[in-house]
Amino acid sequence: MAEETRLIRAGAAPKSLAKTVGPPIQKGSTVLLPNAEALYDDDSFITYGRQGLAAHDALRDALAEMEGAACVCLYPSGLAALTGAMLAVLRAGDEILVVDNIYKPTRRFCDHVLRRFGVAVRYFDPRQSPQDLVGGASDAVRLIVMESPGSLSFEMQDLAAIASLARARGILTLADNTWGAGYLIKPLAHGVDISVQALTKYVGGHSDVFMGSAAATDPTLVGQLENGIVHLGWAVAPEDAYQMLRGLRTLPTRLAKQGESGLTIAAWLRDQPEVAGVLHPALPGCPDHELWRRDYSGACGLFSFVFGPAPEVAVNAFLDALDLFGLGFSWGGFESLAISCDPQLGTRKFRHDYGGPLMRLHVGLENADDLMADLKRGLEAFRAAGG
Repeated sequence: MAEETRLIRAGAAPKSLAKTVGPPIQKGSTVLLPNAEALYDDDSFITYGRQGLAAHDALRDALAEMEGAACVCLYPSGLAALTGAMLAVLRAGDEILVVDNIYKPTRRFCDHVLRRFGVAVRYFDPRQSPQDLVGGASDAVRLIVMESPGSLSFEMQDLAAIASLARARGILTLADNTWGAGYLIKPLAHGVDISVQALTKYVGGHSDVFMGSAAATDPTLVGQLENGIVHLGWAVAPEDAYQMLRGLRTLPTRLAKQGESGLTIAAWLRDQPEVAGVLHPALPGCPDHELWRRDYSGACGLFSFVFGPAPEVAVNAFLDALDLFGLGFSWGGFESLAISCDPQLGTRKFRHDYGGPLMRLHVGLENADDLMADLKRGLEAFRAAGG
């Protein structure tokens, strides 16, 4: 053969790979099949790299083990997992019930995309009883979307009760389980049909990679989710799948530390004169604490608190005085974060008067005493600015 041909063919993949503790990172769009018959045998062979290679398979298997699922599908972001799961099961003429404290980008998708494609969207009060919620659902309702605890304000739903009542009426249920990270609660074990999470948050754990997952056990539903990915062309990079698997290995250790520090800081905040209340379901005395005790094995580091009545300038002074708490919208990584929440609450249908500005904290892996000292500096700035 000519040298140009030999160079093209040289350095092919090795016949065997050394065994390491993690899977190999295979980079490839083309997958070489063993024979002509395999070219169109999608059931037995991976025929294209977008279907996922070694790192993807390892991550899916590990997530399925954690979620108690028959199958886990991977998406390029948490939002893509939420929207992808909905698109996989909904069609024009359906109605969807969505909890009012849902992640704001999910709400944006429901309002601007689902409605445009003929799916009716109705929001429900996160504290509505399961009986009233499911009993009041029309015959057109195909899916109930929950998030427990919910974004920013942390109200909880009784996932098991809603799932049981919905299944009796042939209604599917989906839970955004990002707060529980697939580890602190297992929605599928509580009867929920689809468990979704933004792996970007706690599973990744280092604020440097995007991904989402949707887990299910019913074979028909699994097929719908898998077909949805194929039809829309989603894929995740092998390096990202490897990073997610690496993050998953330390998830229990990180969650335990962040959950413990979060509760310590939440209890401390509740005693501060500037704070009117704390919204953390794992903290005794907070709303939905008994439901959390029943269903969850632990807590993460994300919660909110409420200032007493104060001007915006005082809220901004509090945030600007923080050093260890960065100002950022994501969470779940090793670092602590803080945001003000009121600007995001305007689209909610069931508005709650918290009595003052609502703030959200994500407690990272820093020392809890150092974080409380940082918050104390912020509270001093808050007072100085009229709070």
